Amino acid sequence: MARVLIPLPARDFDPSEAAVSWQVLSNAGHTIVFATPDGKSAAADDMMLTGEGLDLWGAVPLLRKLPLIGLLMRANGDARTAYAAMIADPNYVAPLRWDSVDPSAFDALLLPGGHRARGMRDYLESETLQRCVVDFFDAQKPVAAICHGVLLAARSVSPKDGRSVLCGYKTTALTWALENSAWKVARITRFWDPNYYRTYLERAGEPDGYMSVQQEVTRALARAEDFLDVPRTDRDHRQKTSGLRRDTMDDARPAFVVQDRNYVSARWPGDVHTFAKTFVGLLK
Repeated sequence: MARVLIPLPARDFDPSEAAVSWQVLSNAGHTIVFATPDGKSAAADDMMLTGEGLDLWGAVPLLRKLPLIGLLMRANGDARTAYAAMIADPNYVAPLRWDSVDPSAFDALLLPGGHRARGMRDYLESETLQRCVVDFFDAQKPVAAICHGVLLAARSVSPKDGRSVLCGYKTTALTWALENSAWKVARITRFWDPNYYRTYLERAGEPDGYMSVQQEVTRALARAEDFLDVPRTDRDHRQKTSGLRRDTMDDARPAFVVQDRNYVSARWPGDVHTFAKTFVGLLK
């Protein structure tokens, strides 16, 4: 069985992407080791767990406890159950520090995502984690990345050739269509904090979506066409791209996952069961 490293930010990671992945890999017999910036337990994005704060009245202390739209946007029941189990795992309670990780001590790497800038930027911009990602790719070990985790991989530049480790790979990631859709909702329901779903915003003169996950990842690839999205000919195209349907352990139809050699990628929490199962298959 494999020893798999899952690095996390101190806070605001996506609970579905981390916990469901942990659950699927653990159930398959693999050992999961977590790492955080300071060696203390990480905390997921609380709004993605409770749904509180995602409605028009989300800024009102008492009313925020009555989510409506938030119930649709938060992690689903399977993910919340997995999260409750994950945070009781001794390896989660006592993680490694990012700067103490020895990549040679692990067989594989899994990079969850999350969108809340408050906590995720430290993870995405960490040179320590980027060097770690490079080591796994250089050793051709299995690597899995989902949502913004793909952005961390894209930013990891090999000193051997000065290119992203994803250059030459095919990948998917959070698409601009999904990111923009959530952003549009938040601009209405979280009007006091409309950019909750955007980790990075465009600067003056940059076109719409320039700092989206999809476009930044695409700029790191060898060819723009190496970024893959659901083909329009896919018979399940609508449920894969609507942002309303999520996969389960028994139903992969809403999911879109890409595997290229030792690397597995996916778009968002709605892909996570299929993503983790695909990675388990690679680890075999």
